[in-house]
Amino acid sequence: MQVSIQRIDTSLPLPQYESKGAVGFDFVTRETTTIEAGCIGLVPGNVIVKVPEGHMLIISPRSSLPRKKGLVCPHSIGVIDQDYHGPEDEILIQVQNITKEPVTVERGERIAQGLFVRVDRAEWQEVDSHGAETRGGFGSTGHS
Repeated sequence: MQVSIQRIDTSLPLPQYESKGAVGFDFVTRETTTIEAGCIGLVPGNVIVKVPEGHMLIISPRSSLPRKKGLVCPHSIGVIDQDYHGPEDEILIQVQNITKEPVTVERGERIAQGLFVRVDRAEWQEVDSHGAETRGGFGSTGHS
């Protein structure tokens, strides 16, 4: 799949897949950013990506982020739409500092990864009912 990408700072490398079997590519942070204790911050990802038609781009934290940096993504994942690729649409990684001290993300660090996922758009077909079968409501699976 060919994907158009623009780097903000061309002295930093393009995002890359770190192994042959990797499904996500790592973003490289553009500038050193400090997130105060308990706060949410935005870390510049250095790229504007034109997501191919029929896809979305998911931004997910690297699995080591909470353990190594004390940062989590408060929204779990980020979703980049196909039309988010204007001149000011640099991908930003939203993180929350869960420590009691400021946390600094250094320029060039890899804290998040991107995954392209195929998507379809729903065409709603409204119905009066889905029938009588029920599972038991929210959280109903797994009960003994």
